[in-house]
Amino acid sequence: MRSVTPIHELEALHEGAYGWSLHCCGKDPEAAKDVLQSSYARVLSGTAGHRGDGSLRSFLFGVIRRVALEEFRRGVRERDGLRERGRRSAPSSIDGRAGADPIENAEREELHRRIRAALATLSPRQQEILHLTFYQGLTVEQSADVLSIAVGSARKHYERGKDSLRHRCASFARYF
Repeated sequence: MRSVTPIHELEALHEGAYGWSLHCCGKDPEAAKDVLQSSYARVLSGTAGHRGDGSLRSFLFGVIRRVALEEFRRGVRERDGLRERGRRSAPSSIDGRAGADPIENAEREELHRRIRAALATLSPRQQEILHLTFYQGLTVEQSADVLSIAVGSARKHYERGKDSLRHRCASFARYF
């Protein structure tokens, strides 16, 4: 039986939900807000009701992912346009600190650029699994539930993604 989720439970998950929505929308903040709003509407109206057979967090992240995929399938936003707008809206300072050492900022920016480049070489599934586990704090099992894949498949993508990153990041380990 589907039930309507209380709003206070969603509020507690908002920060992580927005981060996942942003990831699902190619880092476009406006698209992420739209997807998140549609997801909340579905959950609060009961259209996408949580059955209680898993965590609310993994259920909500699954709804967000499905809504984002529907938006793309409808052609509302094109993938390249999302990425370009996301790049233009990125903050100019790596950490937002005023008066930070320019050399330190340049090194940090280079490190972030290299990590983003290494992440971009991973398969989309590996990127999703690593985002859910490292940034959203989900387990591999919960991530598998969000992505609607088998746990064994999720574990395989998780391990391969980590191994690939470890190999690619070894060349710039001095930054760590």
